[in-house]
Amino acid sequence: MTPILFWSLKFALFLLAVAMLCAVARLLIGPSAQDRVMALDCLYINGMLMMLALGIVYASDVYFGAAMLIALFGFVGSTVMAKFLLRGEVIE
Repeated sequence: MTPILFWSLKFALFLLAVAMLCAVARLLIGPSAQDRVMALDCLYINGMLMMLALGIVYASDVYFGAAMLIALFGFVGSTVMAKFLLRGEVIE
């Protein structure tokens, strides 16, 4: 791996960590439930991107599988939360 790619990935990981901290702050102080759901969406997207960057840094396929699982569970979770906020129930 070239030094430019290595350091740019490290910088990207740092920025993703900062974005996750901002999302956690929004999750804790969000004035409405919709803000909290959006913060959770941001958290899972940033976590997935962090796993992809780590997979490139360490050249391991395990991180890519973990990123796929995070994306799957995040999508299902945000869909369920949106349905709950709209209707007040999850199972009909």
